[in-house]
Amino acid sequence: MKSRKYHSPRRSHSAAATREAILSSAYALFMARGYAGVTIGEIAEAGKVAVPTVYSSVGNKPSILTALLEPALTDPTAANTLAAVEASDDPIAVIELTAEGTRLTHERHWELVYGLFYRDPPGEPAVKAVLERGAGDYVQRLTGVADRLVTLRALRADVSRADAIDLLWFYLGPHAWMTLVGERGWSFDRAQAWISRSACQALLRDT
Repeated sequence: MKSRKYHSPRRSHSAAATREAILSSAYALFMARGYAGVTIGEIAEAGKVAVPTVYSSVGNKPSILTALLEPALTDPTAANTLAAVEASDDPIAVIELTAEGTRLTHERHWELVYGLFYRDPPGEPAVKAVLERGAGDYVQRLTGVADRLVTLRALRADVSRADAIDLLWFYLGPHAWMTLVGERGWSFDRAQAWISRSACQALLRDT
């Protein structure tokens, strides 16, 4: 007879609450003092748990930072935007939808992404690998946008598919938002309008 594994909902809830307390404390400390200026011991103290609990619940500092970044990397806005792009037959709308989708994703996770990963990016290989994965996924989504524009025969005569991917990255990639909103102090509304208009002019025929 097989023994059944014991499952306690109360214990699972407690473990989830502990993990959330650790991540919440780490987030607050990272934002206040920077990633390099925070220790695991300080995260444990702020979360009111023991140091070994931090390691068993979330992991080391790179693992904590990766867990904090995960919601930005898996934000459903990206998939929803691509679905809307695929459903649109209007090239201008395709770019406008992409500008809106990338804006919403950046805006929703702005404090973490700009505050920690752009201004003072952590140097650990584990964190770099996660950021590279995120950048790769970003390019892949923009490639889907470029392919939609190719299908619609909307690209300028002097813009190839490869050029379109590069230009979409230039106008709609993370650095555009970081520069305009983060460094130059533009509002998200203003940045979205300029990015959308400029991308249309650079990519589309008859605009």
